Amino acid sequence: MSLNHSDETHRNLLARVPGVTGRELPEWFEALEAGPAFLRFDDRVRWLRDEHGLAHGHATAIVHEHDLRRAARFFG
Repeated sequence: MSLNHSDETHRNLLARVPGVTGRELPEWFEALEAGPAFLRFDDRVRWLRDEHGLAHGHATAIVHEHDLRRAARFFG
């Protein structure tokens, strides 16, 4: 999945997640891991938007960052 925004925008979105959502990134990662086992990136973004009321940009940034960190754990 390629993102529609730059690395800088991604970092800025992530930095704003706690203030906008009231939850830190690790809490969102736990929610993704405990939520439905969607394989597709877009399905996980849609779930965050629909279930938790997140804006599309924040949901996308959270899912992308979760994928990056998970890949680093397994392949890093």
